[in-house]
Amino acid sequence: MHILEIPSFFHPYGGMFCLEQSKALAALGHEVRILSNVQLGITIGWKDYLTLPWRRYEHEMGGVTVYQSYQRGIPKVIRPNVDRWVSVVRSMFAEYIEKYGRPDILHAHCAKWAGYAAMRLGEEYKIPYVVTEHLPKEIFHEEFGDSTDHWQIPLLKESYRRATRVMMVSEELVDDIACYFGKDYQYVTVSNIIDVDFYGYRPRPSMDNRPFRFCCPALFVERKGYDVLLEAFNLLYQQNPNIELVLAGQGTDSEPFRNLYAQKACRQQVRCMGILDKEGIRDMYYHSDALVLATRGESQGLVLLEALSTGIPVVSTEAIPPSVRMRDGAVYVPVDDVEAFMKAMARVMDYQYDGQTLSKQVATIASPMAIGKKIEAVLRTSLHTV
Repeated sequence: MHILEIPSFFHPYGGMFCLEQSKALAALGHEVRILSNVQLGITIGWKDYLTLPWRRYEHEMGGVTVYQSYQRGIPKVIRPNVDRWVSVVRSMFAEYIEKYGRPDILHAHCAKWAGYAAMRLGEEYKIPYVVTEHLPKEIFHEEFGDSTDHWQIPLLKESYRRATRVMMVSEELVDDIACYFGKDYQYVTVSNIIDVDFYGYRPRPSMDNRPFRFCCPALFVERKGYDVLLEAFNLLYQQNPNIELVLAGQGTDSEPFRNLYAQKACRQQVRCMGILDKEGIRDMYYHSDALVLATRGESQGLVLLEALSTGIPVVSTEAIPPSVRMRDGAVYVPVDDVEAFMKAMARVMDYQYDGQTLSKQVATIASPMAIGKKIEAVLRTSLHTV
C-alpha cells in the first residue's frame, strides 16, 4: 500500500506516535511518507517561531520521508489559523501527488485538524481515509468546556463519521469524548507503539549507598497532577529522606514550576530537567527506580509503558484507561488523592518485581511489529471504500 500519514501536530511539538507508526508500516513493506504542517506559536517557543524554515522542504526521520512545512500562527485567532492550516495541507498534498503519485489511503492522526483535512482531501481525490485519535477528553475540554455549541465540533464529528475507520488508542476514549462527538462512526481500538528495542530492558544498580530515585516525564500542565505528585513526595520524604525525584518535560524548568515545587516539596531532593529528547528520556528511565505520574486524565499513558519496557515499576492514577493498564509492576490510586499516592510510592520502593519480565509483557501488547500489523489490517479493510 501507498500510505500517506498526516499528523495534526509534529516536531517540535510532539507527534512522534505518527513517526513510530509510519516506521512500523514501512517495516512491513509499505510505501509510507508523512505530510506535516506544524502551526508554530510564538508564545510557546519564540525561537522556533523565528528560526525554523519558512519554506516547504523534505527531510528524513527514522528512515521515513517527511514533507514539512511550518506555519506561523496568529495568537488568539483560532478560525483563520485553522482555515489556513487546512489550506496549506491541501496545497502540500497537490504537490505531493505530482511527485509521488496518488496514495492508496490517508492516515490522519487526531481529527483536530488532520482528520478534517483528510476528509476534505478524500472527497476531492476519492481516496479513503482513517483517523487515529490520540487526544484525551481533557484536551477538548480545555478548548470547549462543557459546551457543544462551538463551531469546531460539527466539523470534527463529520470527519469521524466519514472516516472508513477511527482507531482509538483506548476503548475508554470513545466514551470519554462521546459528549462532544457522539458515537456515530466506525471505530476500533489500536494502542500506540512503544519502541521496545529503544526502550529495552536494563538492570538497575544496587540500592546500597544511594537514594531511591523516582522520575516523571510530563508537560507542566494542570492535567498531569504535578501539585499532587510534589505534595505526595514531600510527605514521603518526611518518612524516608533517602529519596529523590527527577522531572522532565516542557515547563518543568520554568519559574511557575519552581514556585510550585518550592511550596509543595523539599527543593533539595527535586531536580527539574526541562525538555529532553528521546535519548534523554530513556537515560532518565535507566537512572531511575520507578516512574510516577499523578495524572488527572490520559488517553493512554505511553510513558508508563516506556518505563515498564526499560524494567522499572510505575505508580499512577485510575485516570489511566483500564484497557491499557499493566497488571504487574504497576500501582494505580484514585485521582487527586495525595495520601494514597504517597503510600503507593512507599509501596513500590519495597516492590518485588522482575524487570525483564515487565519488559517482555510490554512487547507483547505495544511493540512496532504487534501494532503495525493491527494498523495494516485496518488500512487494508478500508481500501476501495470510496
